[in-house]
Order: sequence, then structure tokens, then C-alpha cells
Amino acid sequence: MTRPGRTDRAARTDLLSPAEVARLGGLEVVTDGIVEGFLAGLHRSPRRGFSVEFAEHRQYQPGDEPRYVDWKLLARTDRLYVKQFEEETNLRSMLVLDASASMAWSGAPDRLTKLDYARRLAAALALVLLRQRDAVGLVTFDETVRSITPARVRSGQWQSLAQTLAATSAGAGTAAEPALRQVVGALRRRGMIVFISDLLLDRTLTLKALKFLRHRGHEVLVLHIADPAELVLPLGEETRFRDPESDLTVTLAPTEWAQAYQATVAGVVRAWGSACRAAGMHYALVPTGLSFGAALDRALEA
Repeated sequence: MTRPGRTDRAARTDLLSPAEVARLGGLEVVTDGIVEGFLAGLHRSPRRGFSVEFAEHRQYQPGDEPRYVDWKLLARTDRLYVKQFEEETNLRSMLVLDASASMAWSGAPDRLTKLDYARRLAAALALVLLRQRDAVGLVTFDETVRSITPARVRSGQWQSLAQTLAATSAGAGTAAEPALRQVVGALRRRGMIVFISDLLLDRTLTLKALKFLRHRGHEVLVLHIADPAELVLPLGEETRFRDPESDLTVTLAPTEWAQAYQATVAGVVRAWGSACRAAGMHYALVPTGLSFGAALDRALEA
């Protein structure tokens, strides 16, 4: 397998740190760069379900990417055809994005909040899927369902999804049973569900909802978004910690509690992963310091 050289890596937005990517421009602009770089990497190393090896031609349809048009074939036949690639599955995918209050948190000034990271990751996933000619939709929620964009593959779907994601801000509370019921009720047509959340939710209720979706025949992928400071307690002097949703506070010395804290968090991560896999769902932990290219790798290989 040929690996990208230094020049390629320097030019690929998907390999930059998330904070660097955010400084390059708006969500639509940077997402295009992330996906272009990611797909360039796939040309070198095809991955399950997202291979870009050429398979056959099919007739051009309105909305197809001009870059996939076979211009040499057009010159010979005077007909428009696009190159079809292996593993084009025509999925119906719904991205379900948690926009509750806890997603607005970042453990460091130079890191994206969990929501800012999740919005860009969701946008990149949507664009990868749409370029495969898969129908993609979006649900955002906090205490209630805030927006539903039906899954479509038509021209303009990407702009609609990107605009909704760019306008999505964190809510005031956390997701509760009514919101999860609304989410389940909105996802009736069988397909792939990508649940993007920091999972600071009621685990029993959330797993019940996700398992019900799996029972309905959906393929379910859970992307657990976590700030690095949530996974490992930063050392330092006595600090007051505040819950962004309940405003409850606790003061403690991180040095004394770091080991116990890390063991507890690792247990929670294992519990989510084990419960998802036991129910036939895919699970991936995605820290917000991870490059978007690596996050896409992790999501699509889960």
C-alpha cells in the first residue's frame, strides 16, 4: 500500500487538527476539503463499504458530480456517463445529532466544543454518503426534536444539510425520554442510523431507543464524542467543576482523583461499547482532538 507523502499530508485538510480546520473557513468550505482529502486517501487504501475502485459506467443523472463524468467516453459516444465505483450501496442514512447543553463544552480554549466538532463530522459523513449516491437525512435534538431533514439524494440536499448543521446551537437541557421517543418515531424507514452524541444521557433509556431501532431492521452506528479532558482528568491545583446542564458543582484536587476518575470513565466507555455490540450495533469513541480524516476512518470501520 502506498502511503501519502509529506506534500500530500500537508495539503490534506482531513489530516489537520480540528481547530486548524475550523480556522480555514465556514462549515461548507472546510467540509469539502475534508472529504476531498479523505477520498484521496481511500484511492490509496480502499476500505470496506467505501471503496472507490472503478466498477462500471452508468448513465448520467441530474445532480451527479461533474468530476465523475467520463469525458473520454463522451467524446467517443456523444453520451454522458459517470463512473460507478465498487460498493455503491444506495443506502438511506439518517444522522441523529445530539445538540443538548453538554455538547457545548470544551476542555481547552484551543479545542472545538463537542458540538462544533460533531457538526463538522456529521457534515463530512453526509457528504461522503451523498457522493456515493446514498440518501442522507438529519435529525437534531436536545430536550425535544429540533429539526428533521428527510433523507434524500437530490440536488441541493447537501446545501440543506450543511445549512441546518451550521445553524444548530446547543440547547439548554439534556435529551430525555420524550426526545428519544420523538427520534425513534421519526425514523420509520429502514436504513442506517448514525447516532452522534457525547452520551451524557440516561444510558438505559438511550440504549432502549437504539435497540428498538435495531429491532426495526436499522443498522445503527453510535459515535461517542468526547473531549480529551473528559477522558483523562487534567492535573493541577484544586479546581471547581460544574455540570453544564444542571449547574451542580464539585471542588476537588485532580491529582488525588485522577486515577479513580480515569478508571471510572474507562469503565463507562467499555459499558457503552459492550452494550452496543451485544445488541448488534456499531460503536466508536471519537475524541474531539482527533483529525476529521481519522474520525471518518473510525466511523466507517466501526
